[in-house]
Amino acid sequence: ADDGTDGAAVRRHVAARLPDYMVPAVVQVLPELPLTPNGKVDRAALPAPDFAALSTRTAPRNATEELLCALFREVLNVPVVGIDDGFFDLGGDSIVAIRLVSRARQEGLALTPRDVFQHKTVAALAQVAKPLDKDADAEAPPGEDGTGDVPLTPVMHWLRERGGAIAGFHQHLLLDVPSGLDRGRLVAGLQAVIDHHDALRARLHREADGGWRLEVPPPGAVEAQQLVAEGGADGDVRGEIAEAVGRLDPDTGRMLSVVWPASGSSDRILLVAHHLVVDAVSWRVLAEDLTEAWRAAALDREPVLPPVGTTVRGWAERLVAQAHSPDRLAELPFWTGLLAGPEPAFADRPLDPARDVAGTARHLTVELPSEHTEAILKEVPAAFRADVADVLLTGLALAVVDRRRRRFEGRGGTALLVEVEGHGREVSDASVDLSRTVGWLTAFHPLRLDLGDLDVGDALDGGPETGTALKRIKEQVRAVPGGGLGYGMLRYLNEETAAALAALPTAQIGFNYLGRLAVGAGGGGALGGGFDDAMPLPHALDVNAVVEDGADGPRLLATFTWPGDLLPEQEVRDLAETWLRALRSVARHVRRSDAGGRTPSDLPLVELDQDQIDELEAAWREHL
Repeated sequence: ADDGTDGAAVRRHVAARLPDYMVPAVVQVLPELPLTPNGKVDRAALPAPDFAALSTRTAPRNATEELLCALFREVLNVPVVGIDDGFFDLGGDSIVAIRLVSRARQEGLALTPRDVFQHKTVAALAQVAKPLDKDADAEAPPGEDGTGDVPLTPVMHWLRERGGAIAGFHQHLLLDVPSGLDRGRLVAGLQAVIDHHDALRARLHREADGGWRLEVPPPGAVEAQQLVAEGGADGDVRGEIAEAVGRLDPDTGRMLSVVWPASGSSDRILLVAHHLVVDAVSWRVLAEDLTEAWRAAALDREPVLPPVGTTVRGWAERLVAQAHSPDRLAELPFWTGLLAGPEPAFADRPLDPARDVAGTARHLTVELPSEHTEAILKEVPAAFRADVADVLLTGLALAVVDRRRRRFEGRGGTALLVEVEGHGREVSDASVDLSRTVGWLTAFHPLRLDLGDLDVGDALDGGPETGTALKRIKEQVRAVPGGGLGYGMLRYLNEETAAALAALPTAQIGFNYLGRLAVGAGGGGALGGGFDDAMPLPHALDVNAVVEDGADGPRLLATFTWPGDLLPEQEVRDLAETWLRALRSVARHVRRSDAGGRTPSDLPLVELDQDQIDELEAAWREHL
């Protein structure tokens, strides 16, 4: 075309008339189509899809679109955003969506995470975003009392069942010291945040029968002054973390420990919290609220903290109720069927909870360069209509099956059971808002990944089988009902279903993708944490992946953790390197002219299997 056709405009036109799964990821305009001698389109001569065109860079038309473009740039760390850009096409994920919602509220726009998933683009979100009534927003939401007894969430029951010591099970974060802050003002700001977020005041009660319960006293019951200690003059952060962890005591309600830096030793404040009351999303909320509270204290004014939508207590009560609902009970056959299959041993001996404790853990961190990380975040999800986690799980499945092929001569088959951890805040109930809820809301569920009869070697080399592997894993992830939230309810919150699930095998591998976890506006450092040394490790191998934004672009980092007496480091290193090789292969594969395509879950209105979809797409390409 040489008539000035705008590919982005074509895509907007189509998107306004067709369901999402029928909208092409990108519309690319060429001066002319390359042809073969017999007059057909020469597919081999076509340029690779220009996924940069996903950023249409259409300028905002009003103040709401301008604000949303700025927020997209901020939370996604991208230089340019247009009103037709899709949040997930630009590398967003469910965790970053929560941050977008939080930042929008701070700027006076009311959005929900569900809005971001449904509407995606700046232009579409601007249509549903509503101005926030800040006066009303500053008031506590009616009907949500977060104090009193709090039912245990599934992940808390999981911790109780693990056994062993839990006092040192924590997460920690370093935050910059705001200008003008002294210890007195720090305590005042900290008190405001503790009074605002119920979980920080929680106390663990252990019953004689082995049961647990949490109690949240009213605001003011926990004195911030008692939680602050001064750091050493040498600025030894690791030592200060260890000392702060030692001061935690969930049984007396000491869930938080804060280290105020000694004069001249540091410009950062250390916060340590017991894992019972925080998760990764909670820290982003706390970083923003603490920064605001400390800035207000430095100016001798009262902090204005945005309200919490759904409290931890309210959410926990909803989970208990849902665990007995017909919809959740209907999921039980899926979970029992998924766990009933055989699972080959991952190591030479089973995991031993008495021997394989956190004190024996070994760690290996590997890194995917920015070039390939960019493709994994943007090009691959756009081409395959997949999530970043789908790609990472595909790489893990390829690495494990390749290990079986090389070490065990293929014994063990092509399937593996993985326990997938997530933030647990993806809910379909519009009345629930967990975007600013501080607490341990983590959810997890088993997932069986099966590559089937594909050529693993070709998949690891970026050939056609790479796409086949990703499509298969994507569909297995999509087959999980309700995103997997129901598993924890049935396993821990319903006595009738708990026993059946507890008797089935558990995964030997754990997986968690933390997304792009840039901690909020306070200039925070990296999020860290650890088990109590005497706690049994949950898996033979845990893989925790995160995207870190740097000056040279985003980099994917993954930490492999395992009991040191269970696996040799060289075996874990080999597996990690194969996983990186698989991810590099996916990044290369997406640039092939035949890469990408739909899967059955993208076409909910028709009944087509993957072979039929592939045949239709191949015929369409041949027709071109």
